[in-house]
Amino acid sequence: MITNLTIVMYHYVRDVGRTRFPGIKARSVPTFQGQLDYLRRHYRLISPAELAQAVRDPSYRLPSPAALLTFDDGYSDHHETVFPILADLGLTGIFAPVAKAILEGSVLAVNKIHFVLSAMQDRLGEVVNELFSLLDGYRQAYQLDSNQAYWDRLAQPNRFDPAEIIFLKRMLQRDLPEELRSLLTDELFRKYVTADERAFAAELYMNLDQLREMSAAGMGIASHGYDHYWLATLTEPQQADQIRKGLDFLNQVTNTQPSWMFTYPYGSHNPALLSLARQAGCIAGFTTEVAIAHSPHDPLLLPRLDTNDLPTAGDTAPNDWTIKATSNVP
Repeated sequence: MITNLTIVMYHYVRDVGRTRFPGIKARSVPTFQGQLDYLRRHYRLISPAELAQAVRDPSYRLPSPAALLTFDDGYSDHHETVFPILADLGLTGIFAPVAKAILEGSVLAVNKIHFVLSAMQDRLGEVVNELFSLLDGYRQAYQLDSNQAYWDRLAQPNRFDPAEIIFLKRMLQRDLPEELRSLLTDELFRKYVTADERAFAAELYMNLDQLREMSAAGMGIASHGYDHYWLATLTEPQQADQIRKGLDFLNQVTNTQPSWMFTYPYGSHNPALLSLARQAGCIAGFTTEVAIAHSPHDPLLLPRLDTNDLPTAGDTAPNDWTIKATSNVP
């Protein structure tokens, strides 16, 4: 049974001062270590195996308050930076690489967008205007709405990003036809970042040997789909294909049968996807809902906090999320 579990979501964890792309929103090494100190002080950090036992056995209770570390997208940061830190502390986490990036040596569209935005962080209006110009050339062929209509509908800031970034992300990740999204994202990536995609991918992501090393050391390896699509936007056959191909990849890393875990790209899911995942043996799924997991949470709909929701120094007083978790201790 899953009760009072705080699941923390990470993406980039890197030496921010030495990166070629300082505009990437990354957890720095010192603040990552500080956050681990904070978590170890106020929570009991559990392993992937303990989560699996809590899902399978209703009589098994996790320590309370418990916390679990998750790392999305399969970045080389996770092997080079995160893995040694966790190993030194005797900790484990769940890592969710995207199969296509590793098997095909391609940069995911989501990452192309990240690095375009990083390279142009002080000139976002220029990127928006460039996108508008590109859309003008494809409007008739793809029966597109007007630029202003897209802007009015999508340019809504959230708790992390301004309107320009949300607009560019939604247009290039979700709202345009898939073929056009790919064309436009590739054009912007080549113009503002690099034309050598394969070399960039080799630098950005882990490889199979690194993932196998981490798995052998006790780290959990979860599926993150094959192409990093918004899964709720796909048809059921397409969803089934993403699950199947994702599992084929996991089986190249570790023996995932008879159970495995699923981290939904962008947190995107729907009832059809959950049904297919259950049928394929999935025992736990991670969303982007911001909450602490409590029974009767569906184990395929586990919420997560972002790393930015928790303090990054061990001596920090408990914040609201930690107070909430601590107050739930029986």
